[in-house]
Amino acid sequence: MSEPTHASSGASCAGSRRERLDLAGRRIVLGLSGGIACYKSAELLRLLTQAGADVHVVMTAGAQRFITLDTMQALSGHPVATDIWDAREPNGMPHINLTRGADAVLVAPASADFIARLAQGRAEDLLSLVCLARPWGVGERPVPLLLAPAMNREMWAHPATQRNLAQVSADGALVLGVDSGAQACGEIGDGRMLEAAALLEELVAALAPKPLAGRRVLITAGPTFEAIDPVRGITNLSSGKMGFAIARAAREAGAEVTLVAGPVHLATPRGVRRIDVRSATQMHEAVLPIAAAQDLFVATAAVADWRPASLSAQKIKKDGKKVAPTFELAENPDILAAVAALPQRPYCVGFAAESEKLEAHAREKLHRKRLPLIVGNLGPATFGRDDNALLLVDAHSTRALPADGQAADKLALARELVQEIARRMAQEAA
Repeated sequence: MSEPTHASSGASCAGSRRERLDLAGRRIVLGLSGGIACYKSAELLRLLTQAGADVHVVMTAGAQRFITLDTMQALSGHPVATDIWDAREPNGMPHINLTRGADAVLVAPASADFIARLAQGRAEDLLSLVCLARPWGVGERPVPLLLAPAMNREMWAHPATQRNLAQVSADGALVLGVDSGAQACGEIGDGRMLEAAALLEELVAALAPKPLAGRRVLITAGPTFEAIDPVRGITNLSSGKMGFAIARAAREAGAEVTLVAGPVHLATPRGVRRIDVRSATQMHEAVLPIAAAQDLFVATAAVADWRPASLSAQKIKKDGKKVAPTFELAENPDILAAVAALPQRPYCVGFAAESEKLEAHAREKLHRKRLPLIVGNLGPATFGRDDNALLLVDAHSTRALPADGQAADKLALARELVQEIARRMAQEAA
């Protein structure tokens, strides 16, 4: 059972000690080709710099029709590169200088024409030349190329565009896909560039270490809701934030992630398959059929231990006598114990939310459910917050995460936890 956190607060609390800089120390080349989606690129640039990246912008002539050089220079803190024959470069080779030492090239927007140029290996403008000249694995550390397409729905669906997308993917580019919705031309369909926050998430994932590459990971998150009547039920204060953060971190680490979520109001991490459930029984029914095929199961969900034995068909009304109704309770299935008891079980990690004696209660749960690892936290200390502090308990040791025992941002904490779990799984397999 995970820590219950209040679902109403989406912003980080003032008490958090650490500011998370997902791209600290990273050098990113941001390319813009022509398209109305260039207006989103300014927001993307702002998010990249806020995440700690050093961003150098390259714009085609078409992009300059939609957004100014001054805007992108002001947001990046660097002059914008536009010309193959840039006289500011001492060696006259901006296409080389931009990519040597870069961590990634991200083209957003990538127009249909620009993708066609890449598919053919053409290099008549600086941006396509940068993409072609970037180190891609021959004798040097490869520089990933990420493309965020943006175009009209008919252009997106056209066989020529799809052939070109397949070709650039085969050549090593990571095509990030598109959104569907209203387009600038007035039509509705696929082809919209992903929003800035989604592109940031994709870039962070692309650059992350991949200790779980090829692994299948199943995660439960959030509360369950056990109905009493059609309008009331038994639930808890879990927001699901820790579980969703772990799902994102596992996907960043290269895993194929399935997230079984109770009733929460959180966006699904990109690249994660989500199954929504309501009750403990539904969560059990969603988890058990697929658990044996997983490599890792992380049970962060705050699953109710009990449910009403019977459901009232109608809302239970006051009878005027001020006598509170009574309920017979039935025990819910223990999802974590059931998965841990499978003949071909995945590596199982449980969560324990306690109000006192954290290590003692976590260790008891570890032995009772025969788990290799329990992650404990003091529930009241993290209610309604976006940060947390964890205690890792195994058969031989106890360790605080973070090491200083102070609260950390839940996503940063999830990343550290996923790396630790991956290390333990590798040791077990050795």
